[in-house]
Amino acid sequence: MSEKFSAEEKAAMRARAKELKETQDGEKAIQEAFKAMTPKDRTLAKKIDGLVRKAAPLLTPKTWYGMPAYANKDGKVVVFFRNAGKFKERYSMLGFNDSARIDDGTMWPIAYALTKLTAADEKKITALVKKAVS
Repeated sequence: MSEKFSAEEKAAMRARAKELKETQDGEKAIQEAFKAMTPKDRTLAKKIDGLVRKAAPLLTPKTWYGMPAYANKDGKVVVFFRNAGKFKERYSMLGFNDSARIDDGTMWPIAYALTKLTAADEKKITALVKKAVS
C-alpha cells in the first residue's frame, strides 16, 4: 500500500521548511497566515489570537507549518490554530503541543474542534492557555 501526501500536506511541509530557513518576524508571519484564510476562518483565528495574547503575553507569535502559533521562551510551540480551509476540514482546531502544561491525570485532550466561539468557549480557551503556560 502506497501512502501519498495530499496537496495540502505538501504545502504545509513546504511552509514549515520555509519557516526554518527564514528569520521572518513572527508578527508578520501570523498576519500573512491570516490573509491566506477564508473570511470565516480569519475571524475565528483573529479571535483566538487575541485570547492567546491576552492570556499568555509572554508567548511569542510565529507560524508553525504555516499555521498561527505561539511559542515559549525556548522557541517551542505551546498552542496553535489550524484553520478549517488548511486541510479542507469541516472545523478549525485549537491545538496544544507537549510543551503545554495541560496535563490532567493520565489522559487529556490536546486539540479542540472550533466552528464558532461563544463567551463560554472564550472563557475555557483563556483558562486552557493560562494553564498551558503555568
